[in-house]
Amino acid sequence: MRQIVLDTETTGLETRDGHRVIEIACIEISQRRLTQSHFHYYLDPERDIDPGAQEVHGISREFLAGKPRFSEIAAEFLDFIRGAELVIHNAPFDCGFLNYELSLLGLAPLETVCAGICDTLKMAKDLYPGKKNNLNALCERYAVDHSHRTLHGALLDAELLAEVYLAMTRGQDSLMIELSSSPRSSDPQAAQHEYPELFVLRASEEECAEHERLLAAIDAESKGQCLWKKTAA
Repeated sequence: MRQIVLDTETTGLETRDGHRVIEIACIEISQRRLTQSHFHYYLDPERDIDPGAQEVHGISREFLAGKPRFSEIAAEFLDFIRGAELVIHNAPFDCGFLNYELSLLGLAPLETVCAGICDTLKMAKDLYPGKKNNLNALCERYAVDHSHRTLHGALLDAELLAEVYLAMTRGQDSLMIELSSSPRSSDPQAAQHEYPELFVLRASEEECAEHERLLAAIDAESKGQCLWKKTAA
């Protein structure tokens, strides 16, 4: 299984107001191991950034001057995520923005390119209902060091989320390994040799007689309420 942990930063909260993606980061996980492969760009949104959004991520319009536009990295981005499962915290937000960017280019949405989307926020709410389930809270819950996260950033947040996701799903991974390691065969003859033959040791006549004497004593003591003798009858 190839998975891509993805995060974005944006100029604001709503695509309907024309807000755009200004940072995108993808971290690759293969067979539940972090690889050295990642995808990361700052992007020129061709518009101003809301002051509230800038307070969260600290990215200014001046910093983004001269950075590529989304249209310039779209093909590379789609090639990077193609066929993988996306792991995103609050997936509707990031997917909504990325699908908006793709729609501006006349391209199909993410769901037609990737193998699926896992929303870790929904997963966390199912595991810990009624508790804080933002990225900071999950880092603390799973002992992931986030002391250097003073501002939001797509690359940093994707790296932290990758560690959190692996910790959240560690039990599922152990179960899958256990199930996949159990030998199974559709050949009845082969199946007979998967386990050693059961050895049966039968009671001797003396042991059977002693057993009957014990049951008789129990039956007498309980005034005929010995369940073993009733069942046998």
